[in-house]
Amino acid sequence: MVVLAASITASAQQFTVVKDNAHGSIENQCKTGTCWSFATTSFIESEIIRKGNKAVDLSEMYNVRLTYPKKAESYVRFQGKQQFGPGGLSHDVLSIIEEFGIVPEEAYSGFVFGSTEYDHGTLDEKLNNLVVDAVKAPTNGYQEGVNGILDNEIGALPTEFKYNGTSYTPATFRDAMKINAKEYVCLTSFSHHPFYSSFVLEVPDNWAKKSYYNLPLDEFQNVADFALGKGYTIAWDADVSEKTFDARKGFAYVESFQKEPKVTQETRQEAFDNYETTDDHLMHITGTAKDDKGNSYYLVKNSWGTEGLANGGFQYISVPYFRYKTVCMIVHKDALPKEIAVKLGM
Repeated sequence: MVVLAASITASAQQFTVVKDNAHGSIENQCKTGTCWSFATTSFIESEIIRKGNKAVDLSEMYNVRLTYPKKAESYVRFQGKQQFGPGGLSHDVLSIIEEFGIVPEEAYSGFVFGSTEYDHGTLDEKLNNLVVDAVKAPTNGYQEGVNGILDNEIGALPTEFKYNGTSYTPATFRDAMKINAKEYVCLTSFSHHPFYSSFVLEVPDNWAKKSYYNLPLDEFQNVADFALGKGYTIAWDADVSEKTFDARKGFAYVESFQKEPKVTQETRQEAFDNYETTDDHLMHITGTAKDDKGNSYYLVKNSWGTEGLANGGFQYISVPYFRYKTVCMIVHKDALPKEIAVKLGM
């Protein structure tokens, strides 16, 4: 488990960690578009600890390996009229957990032929060519080709494995870790749909057409603050295309450290409507911090490794940035304040 120092310098700012909930080590997704799996797997690792189990390094590529065939089928059934590629959202991992289970990294690394770094350029090209051809000439045999490519590029799936001397299947390991995919809630905040209802979030990576509960922005932020304060963490999807999102220096803000603008539901919606806010990247919020001027930040675990990055690969995300650039998030259902859970019918 990574433990951050009490105060860390990034550029001219001085940050002090206020709350840092249990989490695993920084990982590196390398040359892949699989941040959705890295972020959500990290989130589930924290849940395993929170539920009283010892920390475990879970396999990110297990989720990737099982999601691609589903994504390929959806692309072909929609006759190529949707996105196909490496991207996804946190609920894709939850779907795999519910249907198949989870495995530790040592049981399925996703490395083949002696490789030690992920590079899915060839994998993505081969899969894309295959599904495009399957749309041009429909055939029931394309799934065999998808699985063949995946087995060759990231490895055949384990059906049984040993961990700490005990034999498991992915499903029994999931159950031993006390993970139940149905316990997690998908949330967003946009005014083009009614609040306190759910809707299919209109972003390209939502290829599975999953729904999210819609909360007013202040209550959305309230969930995040309440959850982190109670020891829960958050799987977070956000826009990171802003110049003020600086992974090298380890922080993100909206305008300036001294006086950030008030982010309202209207300004947030406008940025989403005009495509200034897009679902670029998923990360894992593990805690909170403050800067030397008393401004509040979220402590975010990224999946871009540690080399050349401040804060050991973690980032400080200002509250206005969170309000402005968050696309969606996932929390445990018990991390919802009671009054919000009631409004959502839970």
